[in-house]
Amino acid sequence: MSGTDRAGGAVLALGRVYCDLVFTHLDGFPVLGREVYARDLDVVAGGGAYIAAAHLAALGRHAALVARLGGDRLSRLLEDELAGSGIDLRFLDRDAADGPQVTVAMAAQGERAFLTRRAGAACPGSLPEALAWPQAAHLHIAEYATLAERPDLVRAARARGLSVSLDPSWDDALIRAPGLLDACAGVEIFLPNLEEALAITGETAPARALDALAARFPVVALKAGADGAFLAIGATRLHRPAKAVPVVDTTGAGDAFDAGFLDAWLAARAPEDALEAGIASASLAVQAPGGLGRLRGDPRSI
Repeated sequence: MSGTDRAGGAVLALGRVYCDLVFTHLDGFPVLGREVYARDLDVVAGGGAYIAAAHLAALGRHAALVARLGGDRLSRLLEDELAGSGIDLRFLDRDAADGPQVTVAMAAQGERAFLTRRAGAACPGSLPEALAWPQAAHLHIAEYATLAERPDLVRAARARGLSVSLDPSWDDALIRAPGLLDACAGVEIFLPNLEEALAITGETAPARALDALAARFPVVALKAGADGAFLAIGATRLHRPAKAVPVVDTTGAGDAFDAGFLDAWLAARAPEDALEAGIASASLAVQAPGGLGRLRGDPRSI
């Protein structure tokens, strides 16, 4: 049965594959009627599922990407990167009618902005096969939009013996939906960033948002950017600061954190070690364009 060995088992990372056009080293963001220039542009694979899976693979954890890709030009553009990522691609649906989801990401002055074209359904036809895969121990859902699309997803994964984590990922149409938390029933590990946590709970103070989420989920790891990350397990609260590293692009840092945290948590490491592991992975991600950061070996990140 799947999910019998968390410590050494594989992680299924479920979500859309993105084609990210990442503009970095801007002096500011575009405004209507004016043009700004970026010193650098990278075209990379993205999306929470891919970024988390790549960081998990780099940590030595068997990670399989459960996603739709397609056969269009943008999909073909990403093939080499996906093939070299160390991710298990057996559940990647290359026959999807839609190509990758396209995002223009801009990083300037420590902030970021995104423009995205939504593409097709999140769940590939390979999902049932993936959930039944004997090596799978954990399902990581990379955005709440996937769960909104498949409300039975957590129940199906738990029935197969898998533990489940969810990164809600900001979505204007869904982040404040009144039934969001109820729809997440059965999720063991909840992984929001601070902005998402405040929006979901309606709280204005980070500590109160963390407490509200801890009442719903056994484990809450809250990502706070330059302030590091917070962890709630029952009545226990932990905080670890961010690492002092050169920041080029914060795109995907939260997904990298998810990978580091999940790998350590599934290995039954101490909660404070899992928090540190998440921060370490996020620190790698911010030092070069795209969510893989230094994993890509970008010379500008060295």
